[in-house]
Amino acid sequence: MQNSGLTLIELMISIAIISILAAIAVPSSVSYINKLKVSNVKSDMRMLENMISSYELDHGELPESLDDIGYGDYKDPWGNPYRYLKIAGGKAKKGKMRKDRFMVPVNTDYDLYSMGKDGRSATPFTAKHSQDDIVRANDGGYLGYASDY
Repeated sequence: MQNSGLTLIELMISIAIISILAAIAVPSSVSYINKLKVSNVKSDMRMLENMISSYELDHGELPESLDDIGYGDYKDPWGNPYRYLKIAGGKAKKGKMRKDRFMVPVNTDYDLYSMGKDGRSATPFTAKHSQDDIVRANDGGYLGYASDY
């Protein structure tokens, strides 16, 4: 008589193979999901730039907040609201403007950014909490990670 069941060794080998495949697949899928979220943030920010430009053309000045263009509650893929600060013609305090590593403001019109995955931020790009922020700099000439600016 022959048994047709799995032996304990065959079962353990199958589990080991599945574990190895999962260990390879999970990190790459997490990385892919994060890249997709960053891509969505960049797309959202370009759309917000267009809405801000349209508002400026219609009203002759930049909006005071994202509420003025109907996107005050708009959130990034991590569930954090997008941040906006009117600089040109506004009363923006120097301490609130986003700054590069030389502590020079990176925009002259307005700041627009996502606080990134950690949901925390500081005004200088070199701050620990700003490294994962997706920012608009050079008056729209740069859009990407604060750490890469």
